[in-house]
Amino acid sequence: MIASWTAVQIREAIRHRHISAEEVVQTFLDRITECDGRLNAWLTVAADSALAEARAIDRTRPDPVARPLLGVPVAIKDNLCTRGVPTSAGSRVLQHFVPPFDATVVSRLRAAGAIVLGKTNCDEFAMGSSNENSAFGPVRNPWALDRIPGGSSGGSAAAVAARMAPVALGSDTGGSVRLPAALCGVVGLKPTYGRVSRFGLIAFGSSLDQVGPLARTVDDAAALLTAISGHDPRDATSAPREPAGMPDAEASLVGLRVGVPRRFMAEGVDERVSRIFETTLGHLQTAGASLVEIDLPHAPTAIPTYYIVATAEASSNLARYDGVRYGYRAALSADDGLVRMYEKTRDQGFGAEVKRRIMLGTYVLSAGYYDAYYLKAQQVRTLIRQDYERAFAGSDVIAMPTSPGPAFALGERVDDPLQMYLADVFTVSANLAGLPAVSIPAGFTPEGLPVGFQLTGAAFDESRLLGISRVLEGLVDAGSKEPPGFETIRQPGAEAGA
Repeated sequence: MIASWTAVQIREAIRHRHISAEEVVQTFLDRITECDGRLNAWLTVAADSALAEARAIDRTRPDPVARPLLGVPVAIKDNLCTRGVPTSAGSRVLQHFVPPFDATVVSRLRAAGAIVLGKTNCDEFAMGSSNENSAFGPVRNPWALDRIPGGSSGGSAAAVAARMAPVALGSDTGGSVRLPAALCGVVGLKPTYGRVSRFGLIAFGSSLDQVGPLARTVDDAAALLTAISGHDPRDATSAPREPAGMPDAEASLVGLRVGVPRRFMAEGVDERVSRIFETTLGHLQTAGASLVEIDLPHAPTAIPTYYIVATAEASSNLARYDGVRYGYRAALSADDGLVRMYEKTRDQGFGAEVKRRIMLGTYVLSAGYYDAYYLKAQQVRTLIRQDYERAFAGSDVIAMPTSPGPAFALGERVDDPLQMYLADVFTVSANLAGLPAVSIPAGFTPEGLPVGFQLTGAAFDESRLLGISRVLEGLVDAGSKEPPGFETIRQPGAEAGA
C-alpha cells in the first residue's frame, strides 16, 4: 500500500511514472479520514490545494533532479506559517489566523516538489512535553490510544507513525521533535541552531527554537533536512552556510568513539528504557564502535536553566498577543478600557500552561530578579556548552536515551508540572548548547511502547550524525513495525517503483 512507502520510495515511483502524484496524495487523504478520528493529530487538512498541487505535477512533470521531493506529501506543525492555510500554534489566540506568507521551510519544501497535506496539532505555542496543552484537544499515541504521543510536535509524530503522512516538520525548543519521535517510534532530528531558518516559525524561545524533520527512516529525515536547510537573509540567526548534505552512504561505525555520560543517567531512568539503551550500545560496539565514559557535570542543571531561559523568552515573544492588531480579542463591555481588554484577551485566549510560563518568565526578567535568575541561567548555559566541547575532544558522538521513560498515560502528569518538565531531561541540553541531535527507534517495552535512542553531534555535523544513525538504524531495525490497529494493507508483491 502506498501509505507504507517511505518518502524516498514515493519520490522514485513518481519520478519513473509508476504512479501519479494525485494517487499518492489521495491515498494519504483517505488514510487521514480513516485514522485521525482516533488520534486528533490534524488541525487542518488542505485537501483541495494538495490535490491541485499533485495534478499540476502530473500535468507538467517538473525536473526531478531540481525537485528532489517531487510529489512527496508532508505534514506541517501548526506553528509554522502557511500561506492561505490557518496557523493557530494550538492556541485560541490564533485560532482564525491565516498567514499571508509561507515560512521559509515551507516555501523550500514546495520548491523541492513536496506537497503540503495540512497542519498538525501541537502543544499551545509549542509549550509542552505531552501534547495535552493544545486548545483543540490532546493528540493520542498510535501505539496506545490512552497514552501521550510526546510534545510539543505530537501531531506530526503521530501522523508519521500512523502512516497518515510519510514525513513531517516539527519544531524543537527543548526536545519537541525528538521526544515525540521517540514515544511514537519514528526518527526525529533537531538540527544545529542556525542550520534551518526560523522565519515564519511562531516564536516560543528564540535562542532555542529550531525546525526539524520527523520521518520513518533516517534517509527520509536527511532528505527533508537537505531541502529546508541553508542560509536565509530574512532570519538574523540563520548561519551563513550551505544546505546540509545527505549522509555518507558508505558510513561505518568502525573506530567511532561514542561518549556515554553514565553518571548523569544513574538516576531516574526507567528500567525498560535502560535495558534497550544498553542493548543499542552493544550493537554499536559489535559494529566496531568504542564506548567512552564522559562527564557532563552541569547536565543536571539543564532543566532549571532551560525553564528560566525559555520562559523568559516566551514572556517577551507572547507579549504581542494582546487583541490589538490580530488574533483573538475578548468581548468587551462599555466600561472596559485598554488594560481590561488586555487582561480579558490574554486570560481567555491562553491556556493554563502558557500562562504559567509567561508568569515565570516575567518574574525572572523583572527588576531585582534578572541578575539572580536570567543572567545566572545564561552563565550556566555557557558551562553546559563548554561541557560538550570538552566531551567532543575525546568522542565523536554522545549517546543518551531520548526520554527517561516510555509514553505515560494521558492526564497522568497534568497536575504535576515538575514531573512533566523532567520528561525533557535528556533533550534540553542540546538546545541550550545549540547542537544537532537525533532520536531513532531503538526497541519496544514488553507492553509494546516505542523507546528512542539519542545521538548528539558536534555543531553543523548533521551529515555525519545521520550517517551513523543510518547504520545503527539497520542494526536495530525497530522502525519498520506498524502500530497495532493502524497497519496498512499491503498488496502481495507490490513495491514502490516496481
